Amino acid sequence: MTTLSALLLTLAELCGMLLCLEAGMRIGLKRIEKSQAGIGPGFGALEGAVFGLLGLLVAFTFSGAAVRFDTKRNLIVDEANAIGTAYLRIDLLPPALQPPIREAFRQYVDAHIAVSQKMQDIPAANEEIARAVALQHDIWVLGVNACREMNYPARESLILSSFNEMFDIASARIAAGKMYTPRIILVLLATVSLVCSFLAGFDAAHRKTRSWVHTLGFAIILALTFYVIVDLEYPRVGLIRISSMDQVLVDLRATMN
Repeated sequence: MTTLSALLLTLAELCGMLLCLEAGMRIGLKRIEKSQAGIGPGFGALEGAVFGLLGLLVAFTFSGAAVRFDTKRNLIVDEANAIGTAYLRIDLLPPALQPPIREAFRQYVDAHIAVSQKMQDIPAANEEIARAVALQHDIWVLGVNACREMNYPARESLILSSFNEMFDIASARIAAGKMYTPRIILVLLATVSLVCSFLAGFDAAHRKTRSWVHTLGFAIILALTFYVIVDLEYPRVGLIRISSMDQVLVDLRATMN
């Protein structure tokens, strides 16, 4: 998903709702011409049920997207803290054994920063993820060998546990980056929005006067809500971004020089 594709989807949804509003109004006007009975209570209850379903879909989808957005943002801070702690605990190793591990840490942080910067290029981002995973293995092997040579169980536990926590958070962050609202739910949300637009247009026909303020307002508000939900799900490519949180990793990398 890119910024352009999200905007195009939103524009298509907006145009679709406007067309459904117009179609509903025209069909409603034709019905009024044939019968003056109007919409009975049964139809009113049906409309209420459909609009209620739309409200629930928007609420749950928006809430889920916002939670995932916060999770992705918080994991960046958690990972930076875990890397910083593990890097500091390298001081517990003998000075002669520290340089190769510190260099591996620098490359590891560089790889994670590169992943964030290349998220719009999925193949390039996957290459950086693979490089980071390979560096995890290197850091672990270097750490285990250094701890064995040091032969100090208490320090070994502190160092290796911090390495393990750092790797676990990295895995959680990668997994969180692949978690989105199922597309079938977004399709359902868009479809119900179109149905509600048609019903709203059908009901507006009974007023016999077209209000562009209400028509455009209804369609634009729903379309913007749809866009914000999609934007929250893909915070690396839209207007709502977590890129500012990447500065935490950049600042951490600066302390490693």
